[in-house]
Amino acid sequence: MTTTRTGPAAPTAHGDHCGRLLTALEHFRAEQAATAERWGARLAATLAAGGRLLAAGNGGSAAQAQHLTAELVGRYRTDRAPFSAIALHTDTSSCTAIVNDYGADELFARQVRAHARPGDVLILMSTSGASPNLLSAATAGHESAARVWALTGPAPNPLAEAGDETLCVEAGSTANVQELHLVAVHLMCGAFDSALGL
Repeated sequence: MTTTRTGPAAPTAHGDHCGRLLTALEHFRAEQAATAERWGARLAATLAAGGRLLAAGNGGSAAQAQHLTAELVGRYRTDRAPFSAIALHTDTSSCTAIVNDYGADELFARQVRAHARPGDVLILMSTSGASPNLLSAATAGHESAARVWALTGPAPNPLAEAGDETLCVEAGSTANVQELHLVAVHLMCGAFDSALGL
């Protein structure tokens, strides 16, 4: 049997995905990682005092929102008490009823009005920063006196402008933005646990 060895694969016609990711990651590490860590520490203070996190996104960003809430209700690194964190797309009966009765733009906003209390945190995740249902949710968050954090792709974008605080990832593709959002989620979770002394 003959085995053929080949060198590293040449970049595809779609470009060098990993190279673009590394470039974006270096920028994120230098310019934005501290924001994610600060958010995690502030989230720990809010939830430890009895507050709640509400998280929302569409598509891949919905998966990121659910990832964040799962780490807080469950655990990230070590065993600890559970904390109140809700991903707003996971209740399918409520979601389908809201979209049917009130339209897609109200999908998250109506849930924010139901669940958010003053001082809670609402984190909205979007690669484009232009999703109408997230913009409506930001408005509902402000009306509920929640703190609205926007985790988006490149600025400027409407959601970043609607947030009380923003973390806008500079990356050249939607996929790279999503990958860096996951890094931000993990940094938040690590800082959350550290703030609790874990």
